Amino acid sequence: MKIKNWLMVSHLVVMLLPVVAVYLLYVSLQSYNQEENLKEYVDFQILVSNLNETLNDVSLYQSLDNNRFQELTEIGDDNLSIDLYRYDGLHVFSTMEGNTGYYPLQNQDRILKNLNEMQRRPKTYVYKRPVFDENEQLTGVYEITQGRTDWVETSNQQLLLTIILSGIFFILLYVIVIRAINRKLNRPLHQLQAHMQAFAVGKNTDKKLNQSKDEIGELNNQFEEMKKQITETREELVKQQEEKEYMVAALSHDLKTPLTVIRTYTEAMENHDLSKEERTEYQLILNDKLNHMKQLIDDLSIFTALQSSKNILQPVQVNGEEFFDMLFSGYEEPCAKKNIQLTTEWHVRNAYELDPKQMIRLVDNLMDNSIRHTPEHGEIWIGAIASTKSLPDWVFPELKEEVNLWRTDGTVLLIQNEGKGMEESQMKKVFEPFYQDDISRGKGTSSGLGLSIAKFIMENHEGKINIWSTAGKGTLFACWIKERR
Repeated sequence: MKIKNWLMVSHLVVMLLPVVAVYLLYVSLQSYNQEENLKEYVDFQILVSNLNETLNDVSLYQSLDNNRFQELTEIGDDNLSIDLYRYDGLHVFSTMEGNTGYYPLQNQDRILKNLNEMQRRPKTYVYKRPVFDENEQLTGVYEITQGRTDWVETSNQQLLLTIILSGIFFILLYVIVIRAINRKLNRPLHQLQAHMQAFAVGKNTDKKLNQSKDEIGELNNQFEEMKKQITETREELVKQQEEKEYMVAALSHDLKTPLTVIRTYTEAMENHDLSKEERTEYQLILNDKLNHMKQLIDDLSIFTALQSSKNILQPVQVNGEEFFDMLFSGYEEPCAKKNIQLTTEWHVRNAYELDPKQMIRLVDNLMDNSIRHTPEHGEIWIGAIASTKSLPDWVFPELKEEVNLWRTDGTVLLIQNEGKGMEESQMKKVFEPFYQDDISRGKGTSSGLGLSIAKFIMENHEGKINIWSTAGKGTLFACWIKERR
């Protein structure tokens, strides 16, 4: 439940609970009072009935003989009062006074008011009844007053009990509200604060954040998402830092070898006794090492540009047939230098969205790698096959099924070369920057960035690249290119 709704419901409950509690207490007290009133009323009726015969004696209202009132005096007590009035309003007798006599004349209308009625007052029951002589003449009026001592005492106890229960109820309600607020708001917020403080200092906490469906739960989810993103960013920064350190070390090593050779041959050329042929040979070696250093710097520049967030792909619409014809041309001469047979083939769609410069760099790097690892008189195949076309027959048979599954819904660019193949451990690292096998490292044949650049180029084109290799047979590079719909 949302916190806003929860607070509204809680507020309504806190308002209604006291009202309901007071109402229930009132109903229970009323029920009890009704039972007590009925009991008192019945007891008072019985008392009146028992005294009726005695108090109907006409002589009590005509004579002032104390002996005649002895019985009434004994009946009266602090809780029961009997008063006798003559017909003219004269107060003849009262058990509260304990004797007879003529008391001040009472208001006759007050005496004759509420005759034959059981009157229930807050602290007493009162009953007045007229007395007639044998001629049906009014002789007097008697008034019986009984105190409601038990009821008053019970009412006081009920009032005290009501105050105590109300106090307990409000204390319990306060405790419940405080615990509910603490559970709903304070505890999750303190927990989130603890997680944020721990994360700020790089500590991990075992307790998981509350995954409720309210605003705090959403805040927790957003914090976890932010925490995940920051953690991934930190790990990525650490990884990039490690890669930079590795790149610097690899670059230093790869530059050190040609620089040493350049220095050695430069010093040798200072010898004036060298023949013309030797000087020419030394110059060719120096030019070769300088070209290798230039290639290394160029590859590093391209690799850095591809890694940069500022690198923006510049795709244009190209004609499939014309583009791949251009893309696969120009590799006959480098293959011919090693007596390598080159086979090209393409069956593509009419149009693609590609960056021509980056695609040329991609194929250059892959072909350079294939030529270097193909023995003399070997063979290289290069092709581009649309998703609706079958793979060429020259693809190694043991790789066809896997490549077919991998190339679904895209045009695949294939470069396959004969050779000794690659081990599984090599294929896992082949796209890492500056990776070279032990045989290639130090020979100055490659910068170690070509395949990494190829991978970045394919990712920039929303494509993918993969490698398969068969021991003793050769290696196949495949690049998946998105097709236009």
